[in-house]
Order: sequence, then C-alpha cells, then structure tokens
Amino acid sequence: MVIKIDNDIEIRQLEQTDAIDIFEAIDSQREYLGKWLPFVASTQEVFDTQEFVDSVVNAPKERFELQFTIRKQDQFIGLIGFKDTDKANKKTEIGYWLSEKYQKQGIITRSVEKLCDFAFNELGINRVQIKCAVGNQPSKKVPQRLGFKFEGIERQGELLTGNIFTDLEIYSKLKSDK
Repeated sequence: MVIKIDNDIEIRQLEQTDAIDIFEAIDSQREYLGKWLPFVASTQEVFDTQEFVDSVVNAPKERFELQFTIRKQDQFIGLIGFKDTDKANKKTEIGYWLSEKYQKQGIITRSVEKLCDFAFNELGINRVQIKCAVGNQPSKKVPQRLGFKFEGIERQGELLTGNIFTDLEIYSKLKSDK
C-alpha cells in the first residue's frame, strides 16, 4: 500500500526489503535519533532491524499494525505508523521518526495528516493519539499544528537510553474533530 503525500513524498507499507535502508539511517544518525528513540541503542546490526521488520510484516492478524516507510523521491527518510491499536474501542496511536536532514520541511505533519484521514475514513478509527516526550519540541509541534487536543502528561511514560524515564505529552484527535 502506498499513500501519496505530495509530488515528492509518499509513505509505503513496510516490507522486508526495507531493513537495510532503516538500519543505515539509524546507524548514520545514532546520536541524533538516540536522544528520543530508545530502540536506537539496541539496533547494532542489520539483523536487529530485520527482526523488527519481520515482527511487523509477519505479525498475526489480531496484532498486525500498519507501518510505513517515508520516502522522498523514492529515498528512505523515516518511519511512521500505527501502534497499540484497540479495535474494539476504535482507537490507535501514531508514532514516527524522520532523518535529521529532512526535518523542518513539514514532511511528518503532512504524513500524520494523511494517516489520520486514512484511519478515520478507511479503518473506521474514532480516536488517534500521539505521545511525545516532554522535551521533544519538534515532535510535539506536529499534533499541535494538526489541531490535536492536549490531554495531559503520562508521568515517566517512556524509558530512554541511559535508563532515564521521560514524561510524555498526550495529544488526541477524534473523527468528530475534523
């Protein structure tokens, strides 16, 4: 599945062949990505990324989550997708990361907007949430720009590299908020 964001950007459903691109992006930006993404420290070789990709692609139907690579002119630049989907209550979370040199171009904002439309209109989702580490200013600007509502703080909601807990800001958007 491919969702076109604009003339240069598309999000493409994760495939097993994406593991090398993902690993190379992580490996070349460890300090930048590792500040907010705890999995960077445990991603030491392509095999680690291949295991992640396999777990997504081969997940059983009841636990399957749509994950996408973000591509600019067909070059891998990041990941975005759904997580912790609760089908019974029609809610999901969107997580994302983007390579440093593609920041501040609106790529994640536009990609999240398209994924929200997809979730509301194609998947029958009623609530989408985004969690951002309290100090991660670029990440929290995304839901703010898109009209998500700030709900509060999840205290010590994520364990970062170095065994440091960080608080998370919770933002949500309902289908009726459109």
